[in-house]
Order: sequence, then structure tokens, then C-alpha cells
Amino acid sequence: MEPAARARGIIKTYGDVVALDGVDLDIGAGQVHGLVGPNGAGKTTLLGLLLGLATADTGTLEVLAPPVAGFVDGPGLYPTLTARQNLAALAALHREPTAGVDEALAEVGLTDVAGDRVRGFSLGMRQRLGLAAALLTRPRLLVLDEPANGLDPAGKRHVHRVIARLAADGVGVVLSSHRMDDLAELCSEVTLLCAGRVVFSGPVAKLAAEAGELGYGVLTSDEARAVAVASGTTGLRVAGTDPLVVRGPADALDDLVVRLVHAGVALRELAPVVSPLEAAFLALTGAEEAS
Repeated sequence: MEPAARARGIIKTYGDVVALDGVDLDIGAGQVHGLVGPNGAGKTTLLGLLLGLATADTGTLEVLAPPVAGFVDGPGLYPTLTARQNLAALAALHREPTAGVDEALAEVGLTDVAGDRVRGFSLGMRQRLGLAAALLTRPRLLVLDEPANGLDPAGKRHVHRVIARLAADGVGVVLSSHRMDDLAELCSEVTLLCAGRVVFSGPVAKLAAEAGELGYGVLTSDEARAVAVASGTTGLRVAGTDPLVVRGPADALDDLVVRLVHAGVALRELAPVVSPLEAAFLALTGAEEAS
């Protein structure tokens, strides 16, 4: 895969604070790369470096597929202008044809509010307008900070569709997100930062495999009997009750289902308490998982 951006040994400090500590990153053209980590992990700093808003103290950062567009900490917009006027001003600044303004608004689902002033927009609408602004420059590397923040289901579908289309056209996309469902749906690769260091980088499926033993919520017709059955199932341990939560390998969970049926207990739901991606995130960053 052709690279869109490459970072090696990036170190960035602010006074005594080390924001990034020897970070390596590879963004492929046509790839959606997720950037995740706890608050303060260095995600925003790294995105800012990719956008050229700051420079690294040491290390190398190469953008191999210009131009770059995107936003960090929310898009910068003129609140007294309409959505269309904001994009027209940006198009003029970048000497881009204004004919692309309405197309960009349509792509992110904002045609109906193109004539409305931005100061009345919700957070989700501002995020979508920021994405439309990025599209005007026809970027080959797109950098997005929490693009699904504040989106309703319809807005989320619009944004996901745009990102997927861009990747299919060969654009490299790097996005930060706290939403594991967005990562699972959009990203092929993910980099997990913790305290400024990379603790994982690779395919999303590989990150999910780092989850280890998951907790599963069990909803049945008779919780008391289900707890008794689970307690007697080899390889399982009961991690909580009301609702019942169990932990164990897949074969022990299969055995539990069979034993519940034989005991006359109806199984209504068996699902992870957290997704495998979220569990891996918690395990690799040392965070506590709520049962």
C-alpha cells in the first residue's frame, strides 16, 4: 500500500510535559487509520503535527500525499455566516472553484440548512460542516478529530459514508475517536497511544484479539437459577449478579448455554459487557473495566 504519511521517533514536549515520546506512525493511502487513547495520551498533539499546526522537537514526519486537510478540537467556522458562505470564503482563500461548495454540502447532508447561520448549528452539524470544508481542497490526507462527536444517527451515516468513499478513492484518513463502534466500522488499522507512547499499532482485528477474557452479561428467565448453573459450570466464574455477568473462554460459555437449556432456564441474551475493542483498550491502557 502506498504511504500517505509516515512518522518516525516523534518527540514533542511542552515545557516539562512530554506529549509524544518516540512515536512511529504509518498512514496508508486508501486506508482509514484510527488514533485512540485516554485523555492526555497525545492524540491531539499528533493530529496537529500532521496538519502542520506544530512541529516535532525531534524525529521525522513526512506527508507523502499532499494536500492535507482536516480539523483538530473542532472545525474553525464563522458563526455569523451561513454554511454556504463559510465554504465559499474558504474556497476563495484556497483559490478553489466555488462550484464545489454545494456539492460538499450535499455530501455531508447539509443542503437543507445551507442558508442558515452557523451560530445556530448543533455540535454535530458543525462537525459535518467542518468535514465539508475539508472536502473542498480535495485532500489526499484527511485528518479528523472526533468526527462523530455530537452526531445523530443520520449524521453519523452521512459522515461514515463520506469517509468510506474517500478511502475507496485512495485518500489516507486518520481520525481520533473514543467510539469503539466507529473504529470497528471504519478503520482497517489503529494506533493506541498511552502517556505519549504507542502501546499498540496494527489491524483492528489484532487489537480486538488483545482483549483477553471478556465479561458477558447473561439475561435469562430466572436469574437465581442461572447464577447457580453458572457457578457450577467448569471454566466460568461469576463476576457479578443483578444482572448476571460471567467470565470465561468460549467453550465454557457454550457449556453454560447447554446447561441453562437443560435446567429449563430461557436464555434471552448473552453479550459482552464491553466490546472486544473496548476491552483491549482498557487492558492495554491499564484502565479499570466496569463490570
